[in-house]
Amino acid sequence: MNYKIITVEGNIGSGKTSLAKKLAAEYNAKLILESFADNPFLQKFFEKQKDYALGTEMFFMAERFDQIKEELANWELFEQKIVIDYLFEKSLLYSKVNLDEVEYNLYQKIFNILNPKLPKSDLIIYLHSNTDRLVENIKKRGREFEQTVRKDYLQQIQDIYFEYFKQHPEDTIMVLDVSDADFVQNEDHYIQIKQIVESNLKQGINNFIIK
Repeated sequence: MNYKIITVEGNIGSGKTSLAKKLAAEYNAKLILESFADNPFLQKFFEKQKDYALGTEMFFMAERFDQIKEELANWELFEQKIVIDYLFEKSLLYSKVNLDEVEYNLYQKIFNILNPKLPKSDLIIYLHSNTDRLVENIKKRGREFEQTVRKDYLQQIQDIYFEYFKQHPEDTIMVLDVSDADFVQNEDHYIQIKQIVESNLKQGINNFIIK
C-alpha cells in the first residue's frame, strides 16, 4: 500500500471515523480524528442554522487547520502512514451549503490563505450512503445535536462533495457505495475495502459498490 496520507471522508453518519480507525490499526498508521464535539456553536447551529452558521464554520476551519498543522509537523521525516477522518477542504464545502453569499466570500478568502500551508492527501476515500441509510445511522448513534438534521440537507452535502471531486481530476478519489454494507460488523465488507485500498487506483474518481 503506497499511500502515505489517506483521508476518509463522507456525509454525516456515513461511518468515516469507524473506517479511519480500522485502516489506521490495519496499517499501523498515525490516526487523526476531528474533534467536532468541542465546537460551542454546533448545538445552536442545528437548532437555528442561519444564525449560527458562520461561527460554526469559522470554528471548524480554525480547529482543523491547527490540528493538521500540529499533527503533521515534520511528517515527511517519518515513514509512518497517516489516516485522517476529514479533508481540510470540507470546511469550504460545508460553508458553501451553510453560509450566505457575503459570508461565503469572506470565508473563502481566509480558507485560500490557509489551505496551501497543509500537505495534501495521497488517497481520498469517500463513503457514500443513500440519505435513508444516513438518517438510520444518525438515529442509531444517538448524538442529540444531530437528531434534527434533514434529508434535504444531507443531499446538499452529498452533492457538494461530488461537485468538488469532479473539479479535481488530479486527485486519487475512491468512492465507496456503502448503502448496503456494514464494514464494522461484516468482515467481508471490510476486506473488500482493504483490497481496493491496496490496489493501484488511477487519478480521478474511482467508483466501487461494497455489498
